[in-house]
This record gives sequence, structure tokens and C-alpha cells, in this order.
Amino acid sequence: MTTYFTSDQHFGHLNIIRFCDRPFPGVGAMNSRLVQLWNETVTDDDTVWVLGDVALGALDESLTHIGRLAGRKLLVPGNHDRCWEGDRPLRKGNPEARERRRAKERQRYLDAGFAEIHDRPEPVTVGGHSVVLSHFPYAGDSHGEDRFVEYRPADQGAWVVHGHVHDTWRRRGRQINVGVDAWGGRPVPAETVAGLLTEGAEDLQPLSWA
Repeated sequence: MTTYFTSDQHFGHLNIIRFCDRPFPGVGAMNSRLVQLWNETVTDDDTVWVLGDVALGALDESLTHIGRLAGRKLLVPGNHDRCWEGDRPLRKGNPEARERRRAKERQRYLDAGFAEIHDRPEPVTVGGHSVVLSHFPYAGDSHGEDRFVEYRPADQGAWVVHGHVHDTWRRRGRQINVGVDAWGGRPVPAETVAGLLTEGAEDLQPLSWA
């Protein structure tokens, strides 16, 4: 059994192909290749932490791809996930209405195939190193100025394993980006992440798509 980390699949999102220069002629080809690369890497005995932004577009359709992915899948929501605590519709109305909407959106993701949803950054141990799991890095963004600062983890000296920045970096300081655009489309095994933690904080550029 192996643990993997990944993020930012953006199933169903046409514009991500252009934005991140993904090598696909359309959404259908991208979705199929993401599923293929995942299932070539992960088995049903493995656990995969998905660090946000898994699906966009017509959500009822794009979320169906989650059920095609091998392994036990745990979600730390990102800013494009409807179940993210910072999602604008979930912050409107009275507390009871907000809670109903939140429960409904969370259930959509659970029904799609996620075993668990973790709202806040998760502290875990990888290869003997203490790390925080979050959609967001401590600092940096793929759009220039840092967004969603209030939802980013506080830097208390640990490494952060994250997504959000797409192909901006693979490792920058004590920040490791496990997004598919930095790792050739594949989930990243914990052993690989542990190796990066041991190496130190030298910046690393993204890998090419497989």
C-alpha cells in the first residue's frame, strides 16, 4: 500500500488546457488521459490525497471521473471545489441555510467517490518529516499576486505539500507542489515527496506531461 499526493486535475475545464499549455485537443482527451495516468500509477490498495481543484465545468458530469480513479481518495478542497469552505455561495444567507448548502455540496463529492473531505490543512508525517497538506502554498500564486490569503496555512516552520500554482514550480523553498501540471499528469508517491524533503529547499521546475 502506497500513499500518493496530487491536485488540480480540473476535470471538465476547457480553459485549463490553454492556461497551463496541457497537450490535449479538448476536454474529453484531457479527462481520459488524466484517468489513464492515475490508474497506471495508483492501485485500489493505495491512498491518494487530492489537494483541491479536482473538477470544474458541468460538475455533475466532471465529478463522474472520480469514480473511475483507483485507490482510497481523500480531498482537501481548493478554491474551485464547490465544497470548499470559502466558496462564495456557501458563505451567503443565514447559518442554517449555509449549513444545508454546505452539507449538500460535501455529499456530492462523497457520492462521487471521495472517502473523506478535510476542510483545513492536514498535518501528516512523510518520510519522518512533519508536513502540512493544503491546497494553497504559504506564498506564491499562478496569477501573480497571492489570492485567498486568509485560507492559506500559517508558516510555522514545517514543509507544506500543496497545489494551486499549477506549473509555476515543483519545489520552492519549503513548498512542494504536487499538482498534475508539475508532475507530468501523475499522482506523486510519498516516497518521492520524502526524497524532496530530504534534499532541501532548492527550487525545482515542473516536469513535462507524460
